Amino acid sequence: GEIPSEIRGQLRHLRTPAKIQDFVNKLRFNFEKKDETHRSVAETLKAGEAHCFEGALVAAAAFQMQGRKPLILDLKTVRPDFDHVVALFKVDGCWGAVSKTNHAVLRYREPVYKSIRELAMSYFHEYFLYENGKKTLRSYSKPFDLSKQRINWLTSKENLADLAHLLDISPHTDILTPKQVKNLRKADPIERDTLDNEEYR
Repeated sequence: GEIPSEIRGQLRHLRTPAKIQDFVNKLRFNFEKKDETHRSVAETLKAGEAHCFEGALVAAAAFQMQGRKPLILDLKTVRPDFDHVVALFKVDGCWGAVSKTNHAVLRYREPVYKSIRELAMSYFHEYFLYENGKKTLRSYSKPFDLSKQRINWLTSKENLADLAHLLDISPHTDILTPKQVKNLRKADPIERDTLDNEEYR
């Protein structure tokens, strides 16, 4: 649908993917201290904080204002790790991603990837558990077009858990065979130390 003025006023100056990423970075990280949230774009901007799903919706809204499709991508892990969601964009036929994260990894991706698989795989090596270095990324979704969803992701005051569920159950592509999973090497201690560095505490 049309981007409402309450959102347009805050996002209209974001004319490039890099500026959208800068804006998303400046939102405080949503630690969900009271309960799990899946805020709409308007509610996220009002709160001034976001986690990856909420940040991806904000970025998708900004991209829609530029005439792009509001696309997001789900990166699915094995428990106890958490899935990650990014907003997708394309420049000269190559994919990039805007990402809200609180760590030095799983961040912005330049538009240099020729396929969604290439982009998703760029996150594989750095997607691991702090406690033991176990690599956890297992699959990625197809580009998920928010404009085709009946849920009001732009201004709803409700928890958008249903939208998150639709993304979760959408078609995903596995990236590893069982044998490859079995043979994965754990991240080195120096790599795990990077997760100590948080943007917001």
